[in-house]
Amino acid sequence: MATKKTAAAAKKTIKKAPAKKSVTSTKVTTVTPVSKGLSTKNKSFSFSRSPILAASIAEFIGTALLATVILATKGEPLYILFTLVAIVLTIGAVSGAHVNPVVTIGAWATKRIDAIRAVSYLVAQVLGALVALVIANAYLSSFSVPAESQQAGLLGQAMPDPSLFKLGAIEGGKEWLLLAAEFLGGALFGFGVASFSKEKSRTAVALGVGGSLFLAVLVTSYLTGLAISGSGAGPAVLNPAIAFTLQGVTWSLWPIAIYLFASPLGAVLGFVVRDLISVESGKE
Repeated sequence: MATKKTAAAAKKTIKKAPAKKSVTSTKVTTVTPVSKGLSTKNKSFSFSRSPILAASIAEFIGTALLATVILATKGEPLYILFTLVAIVLTIGAVSGAHVNPVVTIGAWATKRIDAIRAVSYLVAQVLGALVALVIANAYLSSFSVPAESQQAGLLGQAMPDPSLFKLGAIEGGKEWLLLAAEFLGGALFGFGVASFSKEKSRTAVALGVGGSLFLAVLVTSYLTGLAISGSGAGPAVLNPAIAFTLQGVTWSLWPIAIYLFASPLGAVLGFVVRDLISVESGKE
């Protein structure tokens, strides 16, 4: 009996040791996202971040080139055609190659460009045309008549008279006819430009714009020629900026009305008519 009691007591005193709790530590790592747009490099100036500036410079250069060609060729329409095609192909992707306040005002009036861009273009175009005139005058002033020509002049022969091509004085009584011709030419040119403004092919745009100006100049020149001399070959500007190059703008009513206002107003009409045709054809 004693042996059984001691065995039972031993069973009671023996206890299981408590199991150790396993402690699991979780390490939290915070990952900070890196923004993709940040860069430690210094950003250099780029015209791509100033599209209006780049476009205005392109308009300045293009208008100066066009004005120089008109001075050199005395406004021959065929040379103007090829020059404008080349300019459109060269700077068309940068500024649209307006190189003419007629196009800029027509595009602004029909909400193709905003007012800030329009003003920038107009300033650049006028400055480009004036710079072309200044450079041409500077080169012309350096010209000296050869001694042989001076001797020929003393003998009564004709001496060379170098001068820049420019517009003549407006004949009295013909002002309204010249005004109407410039207005009609601006309308034809504006209609043509608006027709090709959404064309995707740069070559087609260049040929379309150049061809439109070529036809508008021919029509305007024919009408003004009939009005002035009956010959069908008169002045045709259709570009207020180039009117400064050709020294046709004076501080009087008719030159300002004919060369600065008639063709832009005609271009606005041409743009509006082309847009109305597009809307009507879209409804059909």
